[in-house]
Amino acid sequence: MAKQLQLQHLDAILPEQLNPELVRRLPLEFLKKQRAIPLVLENDQIAIALADPFNVEAYDAIATVLGQPCSRVTCSASEIEQGIGRCYYQNAGIGSEADDLALEESLSDDSDDSDAHHSGGGPQAEDLLNIANKAPVIKLVNKIFFQAVQSRASDIHIEPYEDEARVRFRVDGVLHDISSLPKAQVAALVSRLKIMANLNIAERRLPQDGQSRIKIGQNLMDIRVSVVPTSGGERVVLRLLDKGSGELGLSDIGFSQEVLDRLRELIRLAHGIILLTGPTGSGKTTTLYAAMTELNSQERNILTVEDPIEYQLPGVGQMQVKPKIGLTFASCLRHILRQDPDVVMIGEIRDLETAEIAIQASLTGHLVLSTLHTNDSASAVTRLIDMGIEPYLISSSVVAVIAQRLLRVICPECKRPYTPSVQAISLWGENGGSSTIGGQLYKGAGCENCLETGYLGRTGICELLTIDDDIKELISKRCGSHVIKKAAVQKGMSTLREDGLRKALAGETALEEVCRVTQDYVQTQRGLTEHVGG
Repeated sequence: MAKQLQLQHLDAILPEQLNPELVRRLPLEFLKKQRAIPLVLENDQIAIALADPFNVEAYDAIATVLGQPCSRVTCSASEIEQGIGRCYYQNAGIGSEADDLALEESLSDDSDDSDAHHSGGGPQAEDLLNIANKAPVIKLVNKIFFQAVQSRASDIHIEPYEDEARVRFRVDGVLHDISSLPKAQVAALVSRLKIMANLNIAERRLPQDGQSRIKIGQNLMDIRVSVVPTSGGERVVLRLLDKGSGELGLSDIGFSQEVLDRLRELIRLAHGIILLTGPTGSGKTTTLYAAMTELNSQERNILTVEDPIEYQLPGVGQMQVKPKIGLTFASCLRHILRQDPDVVMIGEIRDLETAEIAIQASLTGHLVLSTLHTNDSASAVTRLIDMGIEPYLISSSVVAVIAQRLLRVICPECKRPYTPSVQAISLWGENGGSSTIGGQLYKGAGCENCLETGYLGRTGICELLTIDDDIKELISKRCGSHVIKKAAVQKGMSTLREDGLRKALAGETALEEVCRVTQDYVQTQRGLTEHVGG
């Protein structure tokens, strides 16, 4: 269309083409509705980018407001929307909006510091509702969300203390301080978040959980809200789930080809239990979804029991656990087995009853995928025994256990080689059977692209424990997890540490990141003082 109209087409809007002062002269809603944005091109020429080049009314209106001649260019609607967002939110810090809020509240007769200490009655709830719907509070919340999405944050922490409140983002599994807010603004901010999640804004003594959904540009985000009372005030943690990023395949997770091939064989078994283990935030659910996406076909009936449902999978029946009405993992499973499933996914095995039904399901011809909270693969067996499951049931139903972690990947923009210390090299020797590292190691220096962390994105590492006849015999004898793990390593199983060190040698991650994630960070921190070299 641009060629036919002899207009310039922009594939992407560059940062230097954006002028926030120019864009803010026009109403945000108008620009978003018309899908148009003024830009600064070469030689300071002003151009108006339009998603629809025939939208002459919008072009004329913007040119009139700007009061100068403007050329016309075309650009995709998504690029224009992202450009509008960057101009309205990114260049303004969170603190400036908090100052606006402080000014607005200082002019209001309703805001009284003594109210913050009340337990919350009818009048106080009404006051909070009014405060929480004022424009500065809404803009402050929107700004926090926008900045979190731009930073690729998975969680937002709002932590009130005696004099101030801290805002922190969890990016690639690590918390970063973003800004601080005046203590007087926390009540209004928390109330706004409660309204968004349909929580009781008058209740400030009890913990509350809720959900909300926002759209930022083209991104649709589900938000899980957790509010708990602390001595400094109500502490809020927001978990951000990008609805568009859940479609990962097994090959995108980062596992080695050998593990991938074996895992693909296992998930195509007719029956048995495959367990994924690791702490919270280690990517277990993502791997489960990737496995189900690969299994999802016309011939299979796949049903899940989850708490909560993180991503919607087309063609998969997903059940949400609701303990308040008695819909627990165990009760959901009982009903699911009457739905003639081929594959059953259980979000987490938390108790004996759920474990027993999962084992019965696997013994009656179903493939069961689930997660457990243990540190390594061998510990999953002892965890099930501790729950009260008989060893013979475990050995006859569990076919494999996968322990996994997420490692931060070195930022490609600031990646540079370095030489590790003697202690770090000896660490590799203990784990890999070699006294030298046969490859160049890298680290990230830190740049704007990676928020000065040196890392951008994450990849998975794992250890895959296959339950063969020898391992079954050890389980039947109630052997400890260390005995089972030793036997598996002798049979060729790569541990989490070895898999991580292989990624370090491949230049994907840094040696200290491997030690941090595999729980030996503190012990080896002294030995990881690197000497930057060529």
